[in-house]
Amino acid sequence: MDLVRKDDEALVKLENAAIERSKAVDSAVLGKYSIWRKENENENSDSTVRLMRDQIIMARVYSVLAKSKNKHGLYQELQSRIKESHRAVGEATADAELHRSAPDRMRAMGQVLTKAREELYDCKVISQRLRAMLQSADEQVRSLKKQSTFLSQLAAKTIPNSIHCLSMRLTIDYYLLPVEKRKFPRSENLENPELYHYALFSDNVLAASVVVNSTIMNAKEPEKHVFHLVTDKLNFGAMNMWFLLNPPGKATIHVENVDEFKWLNSSYCPVLRQLESAAMKEFYFKADRPTTLSAGSSNLKYRNPKYLSMLNHLRFYLPEIYPKLDKILFLDDDIVVQKDLTGLWDVDLNGMVNGAVFTCGESFHRFDKYLNFSNPHIARNFDPNACGWAYGMNIFDLKQWKNKDITGIYHKWQTMNEDRVLWKLGTLPPGLMTFYKLTHPLDKSWHVLGLGYNPSIDRSEIDNAAVAHYNGNMKPWLELAMTKYRPYWTRYIKYDHPYIRGCNLSE
Repeated sequence: MDLVRKDDEALVKLENAAIERSKAVDSAVLGKYSIWRKENENENSDSTVRLMRDQIIMARVYSVLAKSKNKHGLYQELQSRIKESHRAVGEATADAELHRSAPDRMRAMGQVLTKAREELYDCKVISQRLRAMLQSADEQVRSLKKQSTFLSQLAAKTIPNSIHCLSMRLTIDYYLLPVEKRKFPRSENLENPELYHYALFSDNVLAASVVVNSTIMNAKEPEKHVFHLVTDKLNFGAMNMWFLLNPPGKATIHVENVDEFKWLNSSYCPVLRQLESAAMKEFYFKADRPTTLSAGSSNLKYRNPKYLSMLNHLRFYLPEIYPKLDKILFLDDDIVVQKDLTGLWDVDLNGMVNGAVFTCGESFHRFDKYLNFSNPHIARNFDPNACGWAYGMNIFDLKQWKNKDITGIYHKWQTMNEDRVLWKLGTLPPGLMTFYKLTHPLDKSWHVLGLGYNPSIDRSEIDNAAVAHYNGNMKPWLELAMTKYRPYWTRYIKYDHPYIRGCNLSE
């Protein structure tokens, strides 16, 4: 509430400043034009709505002039008509949605505006006032956009109560199980390089279940698929319990706790070392606290909790986690699989380490969008026009990874970025640098992106894709999700499941 109040005060100051600036603007009489004249009407379905909104704007202008010239009777009449017109228009966007009193309100407003024009008309003053209103509205739109960004980012980082409930119930039941019943079958498959192995790092039980379910349901030979899940200690019990209760058919699954990777410590891992530093703690937890909602949008973006989680950085340690494997398919937990993926293991990477779908258009998603090319280390080593690629579905050749010391390259760049001078946040920028000239482009039909932010993706493109990715803030498990994209994800959830039903999860 304090942030909202401060934003309101800021808007008042902006409007007053806009009025002062507008006084310096001269204007000439360019001719007579009346928005109420019959010949200016059009036959669009929203013509009356727009006309009434225009009337309200002009009434606001004349009410200010009437008040400044002590014409209190006219001022009160204008204010009364403004309220009536507001009530008649409401939230209507088309004439058919208007209240039945709208025609009468429109005529009454036209009469009082005619009266006001006769008594108060001054073209220069009116144009100045309209410019002031326009400038003020523009500032308000910018402020509201920042507020919207802040609030959407905040919502995107929260876990819905229903998913939290699911995790808690599963955790309780897991630790009530006898130890001998906590084991998954077919553990002999975990290190068999002849099978199809997937790496999935997640702290979201429901999201992980969709990834696994959708992969298996579209697999031609489910018994040859092996899922390696890594989660944190908070969700370890829940993740285990879910897949013990809902095993993925004949496929193999294994769940690990990242906190039990003792080799992953601050002496080996630059990210952990940096997170323990006083400067990083200051950056994430104390520095530059927002004083308004508008200012808070960028602050929240750079302080996203996921950037503090080692689950987000495990992708750079795949050979250490799975030393006996030759290839592995990395999947994000905000994807849904729609086709058999085994063809990815047959793709010839031509000596490259990473197989990924490239994302650049004419000028979008190139390296200069992610990296700071004013820094000499970046400028010397990378092409600003190099094409970016997507994380979320990547086939990695772990033999080539070891040969080229990919983890060592990542450590070098991560160490150099301790003060965030090479890139600001995330794992994609260091990924682009680490796998620079070591990434093989996959056909775009393997991986369609944008379901978490782009409302304009062609439906056929989604339907034909092997993997659909909800990258962006509008995750399918959130209320923010775009309704038209949710069915691709929800079809892999059993809403009649006792745990799902008990936590009020619904489509």
